[in-house]
Amino acid sequence: MAELKAKKRNQLPDSSFAIPSKRKYPIHDREHAANALARVQQHGTPAEQKQVKAAVCKRYPSLPACGGS
Repeated sequence: MAELKAKKRNQLPDSSFAIPSKRKYPIHDREHAANALARVQQHGTPAEQKQVKAAVCKRYPSLPACGGS
């Protein structure tokens, strides 16, 4: 996965984050979306886990965690 540097992250629109109000868990591409699911499982609250999974699965329904292959 390519590193997301601060300058590029700051240029992303709020819609590119699973939690847009906090600009947490970038999901602008498939690799970052899969990583967001893994990170939120380790560090997120149950509410954040639910919100991130919903956002990721809406954008990338083909990910295995979303029932895809």
